[in-house]
Amino acid sequence: MAATNDMLYRMTRRQFFFGTIASALLHGKVDDAVQLIEAQTRSGQVAAASLYIRRGKVVTERAFGLAPNSAAVFLLASITKPMTAAAVMLLSDRRQLQLSDAVVRFIPEFHGENRDRILIRHLLTHTSGLPDMLPENIELRKRHAPLSHFVAGACRTPLLFEPGSDVSYQSMGILLAAEIVSRITRQPFPAFLQEQVLKPLAMNQTSLGLGGRAIAGTMRCQVDDVNDYDWNSAYWRNLGAPWGGAHSTAGDVARFLQYFHRPDARVLQPATAQSMIADQTTGLKQRWGLGWSLNDGKFGTGSSPSAFGHGGSTGTLCWLDPKNDLTFVLLTTKPSEFSNKTLLNPVSDLVSQSAG
Repeated sequence: MAATNDMLYRMTRRQFFFGTIASALLHGKVDDAVQLIEAQTRSGQVAAASLYIRRGKVVTERAFGLAPNSAAVFLLASITKPMTAAAVMLLSDRRQLQLSDAVVRFIPEFHGENRDRILIRHLLTHTSGLPDMLPENIELRKRHAPLSHFVAGACRTPLLFEPGSDVSYQSMGILLAAEIVSRITRQPFPAFLQEQVLKPLAMNQTSLGLGGRAIAGTMRCQVDDVNDYDWNSAYWRNLGAPWGGAHSTAGDVARFLQYFHRPDARVLQPATAQSMIADQTTGLKQRWGLGWSLNDGKFGTGSSPSAFGHGGSTGTLCWLDPKNDLTFVLLTTKPSEFSNKTLLNPVSDLVSQSAG
């Protein structure tokens, strides 16, 4: 009995020792990530940022620069896309549509030039052949066009390839997916998303469009060209673009990610939620789930292949690594074309390496 107790004691000490080392490594990497964000906000390169990290039950939340606290609201840009996809999949669970349905079934004006072959599945996996943005995108924004004009443009814009044969990032496909939801439910898409997806997940600080907020109560994007249709304009913030118009906090985005890690029936059937983070583009050049981007090196150098997430052009990035139970959200005001290499990806790398 004494020998057994001695063995258990040595094992417990060993587990404590290595657990302490692992904890120190975790906090060391996170500290490095925090310092990197602090340096860039202190220098003025990045005006504001909000960080959320969760490893198991340990949560780190920090606000930087002009962000008053961790509840600061940012324009998410394309992190909106998986939220839109979740609304579509909710109607799939309700048997009001199927992924194999042709888009033209719900949007009759979407026909000709192989458009009849585009399925709802193609819209959610970036395999439709539709472009990311319309050729007339800037002109539409300059004249403050409603979303219906973008839909009309997406119904006639030339396809880039045969549906299902390739992957090409396409915001216009996500727009048409949201349009299908609106036509089926006969509700404005922002309202349906709010009531059926965001509210059940207690994402109380998230809205598609401003959701009644004043722009001054949100973080201002660092745009070079200031005009009345840019990311900070009343027009864009209120448009509710289903491919990039959501406003949220880092904590709410984390809550959305974590729903897909351990799904329940609050919004989707668990199997449906799991299908959204499963590879739906096997054999093609990029891995996509349904609305979610799947890891191919973009979610930190230390994350596992099972990681899923999304980024946004306003300077946002989020992912969750199920294998390591690690959640990462970084929202900033610096557009990703400038901050990917200098901030978003380096911080993501550091946090992902903390799981090692």
